[in-house]
Amino acid sequence: MMSDSTAPHLADTPGPAARPFSALPLSPSLLATLAQLEYHDMTPIQAASLPLALAGRDLIAQAKTGSGKTVAFALTLLTRLNPRRFAVQAMVLCPTRELADQVAQEIRRLARAADNVKILTLCGGATMRPQRLSLDHGAHVVVGTPGRIMDHLERGSLKLDALNTLVLDEADRMLDMGFHDDIAFVAGQCPRARQTLLFSATYPEGIAALARRFQHDPHTVTLTEQHAGNKIRQRFYEVEHHARLKAVGTLLRHYRPESTLAFCNTKQQCRALVDELTRQGFQALTLNGDMEQRERDQVLIRFANRSCSVLVATDVAARGLDIADLEAVINVDVTPNPEVHTHRIGRTGRADREGWALSLCSPADRRRVDNIAHSTGAEPLWQALEALAPASGAPLVPPMVTLQILGGRREKIRPGDVMGALAGEAGLTREQVGKITVTDQSTYVALPREIAAEALRRLAAGKLKGRAVKVRALES
Repeated sequence: MMSDSTAPHLADTPGPAARPFSALPLSPSLLATLAQLEYHDMTPIQAASLPLALAGRDLIAQAKTGSGKTVAFALTLLTRLNPRRFAVQAMVLCPTRELADQVAQEIRRLARAADNVKILTLCGGATMRPQRLSLDHGAHVVVGTPGRIMDHLERGSLKLDALNTLVLDEADRMLDMGFHDDIAFVAGQCPRARQTLLFSATYPEGIAALARRFQHDPHTVTLTEQHAGNKIRQRFYEVEHHARLKAVGTLLRHYRPESTLAFCNTKQQCRALVDELTRQGFQALTLNGDMEQRERDQVLIRFANRSCSVLVATDVAARGLDIADLEAVINVDVTPNPEVHTHRIGRTGRADREGWALSLCSPADRRRVDNIAHSTGAEPLWQALEALAPASGAPLVPPMVTLQILGGRREKIRPGDVMGALAGEAGLTREQVGKITVTDQSTYVALPREIAAEALRRLAAGKLKGRAVKVRALES
């Protein structure tokens, strides 16, 4: 742990040209796994950060969600790992359970060639006892939220004596969510002789304070290229403040995205927008901090399954979400922070796909848009809302339906069991079935809308693992 007088090396690093992972000092087994996963060339953040991280440097890396930062820190901590020592050697702190699950899954994929590397997820929303039992059996890497990690440390179920790598993922979001004191407690329990990697989409003052307190002579990598402009098509529409909720329906009817994340500035506005979209015939759901974890998981599963067209959230509620194939982002309220705007719209236009970023602005928001333009160096493209001709007057109908089966991991249900029941009872092929998600108490399966009703009827009349099950369609 470093004193406040320690200052990081600041450098604005342009994204390097594409470089292969084979140029790095990685083990043959890791290189083989990367090749199997078809990870050939490094992303800009990987090329900028990995040589420093693999050399053992403390690091502050500023890069947007979806830029490949998880692979960067995963390769680093796996390289420093001794699989023969059953002790926690690496820890990743994340702002939300959803992000922690994604990070743990990616580390497992990269570690699959290694001998018996155990990765545990420790997050709130789940009971403590199974986590304590898993820790008793030993783990190499833990990924979790600050509060739950702190709980285990206070109870003595988590020991960090062997820790050599600490990762703070989405550090700016953890600060936004009030985790500063929890992070300070957890970092204070880690050995002083460790490597600390801090990843953040934005660089507020709080990040600099964390670096001064918890890192040793950190090197800072900041990519100047935040988002590929040719993949995210931005449009701005001026509307009166009272008309903006209704205007969201106009945008949806015109652009007709299958999957939209709409940002509001308050929970009350989120609820009002969902009510308005429901009145207009759209299937919309909202996330908010008052939800139980089970409800939140269900909303995210339905949205990821494309059985809900619009997810409405505040910036805080959407922390840690990394949603694949998001076609559009709608800013119902313009944020006063240009970095937050860039982070919002960067959730679309991922990988090789294009995306829409649509912003509704009241006349009073013009100054905010000017600040965004000044920060990004891009001239805003304004369009008249009334000039948008709807491609169809009908609301969007989600292409998929999510079925909920009561019963999950506690009943030892696996995705293969569900697929077997769908093939046997409903006569479906694997190609007809979407994603199957098994949680502790429920199992969710995505099915094309045109066959969902018949599949539901047959599942309800049949058996799963020899038992009758309760099943229902989740529809708004």
